[in-house]
Amino acid sequence: MIDARHRNTAFLVAGCFFMENLDGTIVTTAAPSIGESLGVPPTAVGLVMTAYLLTLSVLIPLSAWLTSRLGVRPVFLAAIAIFTLASLGCAASGSLPVLVAMRVVQGVGGAMMVPVGRMVVLSRTDKSDLLRVMAYIVWPGLLAPVVAPLAGALITTYASWQWLFLINVPLGVFAFAVAWKLIGEADSGTARRPLDWLGLLLTCGGLGGITYAAHLISDTDAGWPVTATLTALCLAVLAVAGWHLLRTPSPLVTLHTLRVPTFRLSQSSGFLFWIVVGAAPFLFSLMCQEVFGYSATSSGALVLFIFVGNLAIKPATTPLLNRFGFRPVLLAATITLALCMTGLGFTTSSTPWPMLAGLALLSGVARSVGLTAYATIGLSDVPPEQMRDANTLAATTQQLSTGLAIAVATVALRLGEPLGEWVFGARGGAAYTVAFTLLGLTALIATAGALRLHPHAGNAVRTIRPPRPAGVG
Repeated sequence: MIDARHRNTAFLVAGCFFMENLDGTIVTTAAPSIGESLGVPPTAVGLVMTAYLLTLSVLIPLSAWLTSRLGVRPVFLAAIAIFTLASLGCAASGSLPVLVAMRVVQGVGGAMMVPVGRMVVLSRTDKSDLLRVMAYIVWPGLLAPVVAPLAGALITTYASWQWLFLINVPLGVFAFAVAWKLIGEADSGTARRPLDWLGLLLTCGGLGGITYAAHLISDTDAGWPVTATLTALCLAVLAVAGWHLLRTPSPLVTLHTLRVPTFRLSQSSGFLFWIVVGAAPFLFSLMCQEVFGYSATSSGALVLFIFVGNLAIKPATTPLLNRFGFRPVLLAATITLALCMTGLGFTTSSTPWPMLAGLALLSGVARSVGLTAYATIGLSDVPPEQMRDANTLAATTQQLSTGLAIAVATVALRLGEPLGEWVFGARGGAAYTVAFTLLGLTALIATAGALRLHPHAGNAVRTIRPPRPAGVG
């Protein structure tokens, strides 16, 4: 049974999740304003976002070791404090190097804030309550990449870019006060273990390199030979890291949790689903502006219908999973998302606005249901003693997919230019047709993973009503 303190802690972590994800993307639309204020080209401001995402990717794997060494309470409180103070530092920055440095510090706080907070919640959650608790935690994070373009446009239009970061200060102070009250000393029990220095170097170096390579892919001025070489090198480093983590007695991240079939599915198919979820708002907003001629504010308002779908389906997500099970729901969510992506790709400037809004809303329904299902089924069969390591690995892959989403969208769009011209001729928006179709195919790969699920997978966290006796109306 979920008591009030447990539920409030879940809401606290959900709020932290929202802040962390919002700050990863809100800077995008504000790049011209920040560049003009700091006296640098708008393209240089991309480093502000990359520094933050890179720091998150590098330090999230360290969160499990820190909490086992220092305890949950001090790490979680310190993470919120660091994130809040760094946000204030970002707003006060007078040059690009200072802003980038503050973003790195902000990333340090964000990297510890959400994984550690999730661990607090999960450590108190019975399997029977996991579905409801994960629904609390997941959906606010879905809001961030959807509202970020509109929020960034509104803030820079009617205020100044500093408010992109100042809005975190009152939220951070409130979160710290709530965490101080909710996270007790009982949450700080520790089990000391040595730090896996080689695993730290290989894992964090590979993740950081891949995140930076994603930035280079998104940067139209970056050379492909350098980007391809860096990507291949980082993938090789991560392969060596995986080999090391499977063999060392005290790994930085325990990969043996992937032996649990449902957790392995959440980290493979769920990873692809997260990429589509992160790439779609970016591509949709860009298409609305470049192909349909909408303003940044109008396109942001249209993309907001994705969140309307997230919000509308939320009350039904848990009942759907309890009624039908994880396999049918994941099949429906991945297929629906694939169809929505393909449908958006074939829209044109003459497509009625309500149809665009409807496709966005339906894709929001699919992503909300799918991500809640993946997040829950991933932990449904994980033994309690492996929950900390599973949570860390899940947070790492989720952050990596978020960092790669824009790069995947950019690659899909670049591939769409020659392919679109070859298939559709000179039709306007052909590149976006190909790009959205590629996202749809990616979602279908996740469908293939869901097909391999056992029909009863995830039943440990479902509330299954027994069938009524025959003749009972």
